[in-house]
Amino acid sequence: MTTTNAREPRVHPVPILSLRPTQMTVGMREVKEKRKRWREHGKNKQSDLLGTHMIPVVHGPDGRYYVIDHHHLGRALHDEGVKQVLVTVVGDLRMVEREAFWGVMDNKRWVYPYDAKGERRPFRDLPKSVVDLKDDPFRSLAGELRRMGGFAKDTTPFSEFLWADYLRRKLSRKAVDANFDKALEKGLAAAKSKDAIYLPGWCGPAEDD
Repeated sequence: MTTTNAREPRVHPVPILSLRPTQMTVGMREVKEKRKRWREHGKNKQSDLLGTHMIPVVHGPDGRYYVIDHHHLGRALHDEGVKQVLVTVVGDLRMVEREAFWGVMDNKRWVYPYDAKGERRPFRDLPKSVVDLKDDPFRSLAGELRRMGGFAKDTTPFSEFLWADYLRRKLSRKAVDANFDKALEKGLAAAKSKDAIYLPGWCGPAEDD
């Protein structure tokens, strides 16, 4: 099986609503933040950003493009009325039989079929477009924690979802919904603890010699 070696941006734009997500949730708080930053730019700057922020995708056997990163950006742009984006093809799986496609995606860690409770779901339950992505407040919490230095950015696929699941076991959704800042404080303490040492990007206190 071959995959493209270099990222190949499409020269023509692709409708955002034609892109198929490979995850079930996003942090809507993060989406809102991206929307706010987008609105702060003028039209020229927005055009420049669209030309440089390409969405990484896998070309599937059905001819569709499957988004493997930047789901938050895709949803934010759609919510801001942007109709089309440029994509970068990072994998070509058009030769894979349709029945085998999701198994190959799973094996390559290009799909994360877990719902807002952190439970794995059948691939058929994956949303059909960015509009159908559900909110996971723990994903927002993980994203904010990373930005404030709670853990380091890491190349591990879906690393922030792994952190979201960890935080889900430490805090209740009710607590996150009721007071995000307070939950962030508790989340930071949990992120620095030894319990989180197995997670990608962990940067807790160093061991004393």
